[in-house]
Amino acid sequence: MVGGLVGWGWAWGAGRRAVSVPRVLAVGMAVVSVALAVCGMVATARLPAAWFPDPPASPDNGAALTFPIVGAFLIVHRPRLVMAWLMCAGGLATAVNVFGTGLMFQAASGGAMEAAGIWRIVGVVGWAGGAAVLALLLPLLSPDDRLPSRRWRPVAVLGTAAIAVDALLVVVRPTPDAATYRWPSVIPNPLAVDTLAPFHAPMLEWLTIVMYGFVLLALVSLVLRMVHAGPELRRQIGWPLATFMIYVVCLFAGPRFWVLATVWTALIPLVITFAVLRYRLYGIKTVISRTVVATGLVASVGVVYFGVSALTSLFVSGYDPAAGLVAALFAGVFFQPLRRGLRRWTDLMLYGRHGDPQELARRLTREVGAAEPGDALAAVAAVARDGLGVTGVAVEVAGAGTRVELGRAGGQGGREVPLVWHGEPVGRMLLGPPGPRRFAAAHNDRLIAVVTPYVADVAHAVLMSANLQRSRERILSAREEERRRLRRDLHDGLGQALTAMSMSLNIARLRLHDAPSDADRLLLDLRSGMDTVSQEIRDLVYGLRPPSLDDLGLAGAVRALAAEPGPPVTVDTQDIEATADAGNAGSAGDLPAAVEVAAYRIVQEALTNVRRHAHARSAAVSLRRARPPGARHALVVLVCDDGRGLPEGRRVGVGTASMRERAAELGGSCVISSPPGGGTRVEAVLPLPALAAPPPTRDVSA
Repeated sequence: MVGGLVGWGWAWGAGRRAVSVPRVLAVGMAVVSVALAVCGMVATARLPAAWFPDPPASPDNGAALTFPIVGAFLIVHRPRLVMAWLMCAGGLATAVNVFGTGLMFQAASGGAMEAAGIWRIVGVVGWAGGAAVLALLLPLLSPDDRLPSRRWRPVAVLGTAAIAVDALLVVVRPTPDAATYRWPSVIPNPLAVDTLAPFHAPMLEWLTIVMYGFVLLALVSLVLRMVHAGPELRRQIGWPLATFMIYVVCLFAGPRFWVLATVWTALIPLVITFAVLRYRLYGIKTVISRTVVATGLVASVGVVYFGVSALTSLFVSGYDPAAGLVAALFAGVFFQPLRRGLRRWTDLMLYGRHGDPQELARRLTREVGAAEPGDALAAVAAVARDGLGVTGVAVEVAGAGTRVELGRAGGQGGREVPLVWHGEPVGRMLLGPPGPRRFAAAHNDRLIAVVTPYVADVAHAVLMSANLQRSRERILSAREEERRRLRRDLHDGLGQALTAMSMSLNIARLRLHDAPSDADRLLLDLRSGMDTVSQEIRDLVYGLRPPSLDDLGLAGAVRALAAEPGPPVTVDTQDIEATADAGNAGSAGDLPAAVEVAAYRIVQEALTNVRRHAHARSAAVSLRRARPPGARHALVVLVCDDGRGLPEGRRVGVGTASMRERAAELGGSCVISSPPGGGTRVEAVLPLPALAAPPPTRDVSA
């Protein structure tokens, strides 16, 4: 009971629902019910042997402790649920029965017979209320808070009336014969109607049969619901139907099975909750798990503590402090293994083998390792679907246009889980509604936390593969475009110019003897044409790679750009120049050709924008080598100005897009922003190859 209250209290705090009158009323009913039931059971436990009831417990004991607690839990989440209010009311009525019965026997054993007669009536009224609500109305309304049809209204009305008449007959019970009375003394009845003595027993027997008949009809209503229901509703009805059937069997079997009926009654509200909420239990699985673990820990540690204490006391007589210390040490040693074992056993009971996060992690690792790279996403989706027990799983990779869906994912009753890889969103995972499993693990946060990193890793790999494919396509497209441009320039420009020059040479050669002046004029035109061809060749070469990079190096070429007309530009390239002087191959001083061209073009475009659009008084260019923690070496290109900054609502131009594309082609980035102090800041990070290890040296002096 304590474990159940602790687990329910945890669920109450986790729910974070706003306080309202219905919720406060429901919690109050639950607290009062548990208090009355506990008081009644304590009073019964203290009775002398002659007055001790046999059997010691009835189904009302289990109902009084569980129905109001679970009903209040449901009301916290769904205040308008009629079944939840019936569970609270029925639990309170059965608690009144337990309380009244316990005080009746306690008063009778103490000789207060008149008080015992009054408490007997209180207990009978509580029994009638609990029977009508929990044994009749609750099955009729399960699991969707409605009667199966209007034709079942007479069953509810007549069944309630039969229970009320049965209780009335018990209340007006004639004074029994002391010779056949089962208790040491006759408990008087202040409302006894002795004229009913000849007819009371047969009437009570027939009314009991009628009452049990209506209880069976309530059970039949669940069977008919299940026969005519769809697959999902059948799964909902199956749970309460099974529990009610076992309870009715125990009830009809007589008082000898009431202890089993008492234990089973405690499970009925949990099963009804499972059916009512359509597997979305709002933490009820965690409540069950924590209750079982807490109760098992209390019992197991108690047994270990008292057992070791008793054994120690036997062998070390007279040393009670030592016995307590040894017992506490043993209990502490066994606490953590017990907790883990109980947790695994509870998960196995609730979810089957799918409830073990370690087993799920091993399956994910095995499937991902065995699957082909292109099939890894489908493999982890299949494991997630089976491990979480859902109707379907869909994985969407953002930016890659990839979606893998197995079964029916998303929709009502589903859940969306974002996929994040090292802080970077890479997609989302959609979980379908829970499948037909005893307790679906679909929304168990521990299992989702196990699955999500594996799915995110595979989604990131798919995204990287898609980006690589797009990069290859862009490279191929750019190469073909460059080839087409070169072909056009060579054919339309240089080709025609060289053809014209060839014709001019032939004409000049023919006229050299007959008309020297014409030949001289043709040769002059040919000389001018050669200058034009030379300029076109230089332009083509410059388009492929700026000559200043080969002539001056990157630092000198950037200084040449800064020296062009416009606002003064300061250049800081000491970092790469110092590295170049050191002669470290593979460092920023010995840059790859692609990095040099990208850095030069980015600086060129940024300075062009400064001179054309920024209205700046000055600008600064910085080239430095950096190595962020955990990242590759990179060349950082920084261009800043003190101009008017980026305009609001600006559109990305060709130059801005070109800078970003050049950085992206190398696997880097280019960020263009306006600092708070004004101006514009262009920062490009261009990855570099790792530093090459210097060759080993040998001492050859010998």
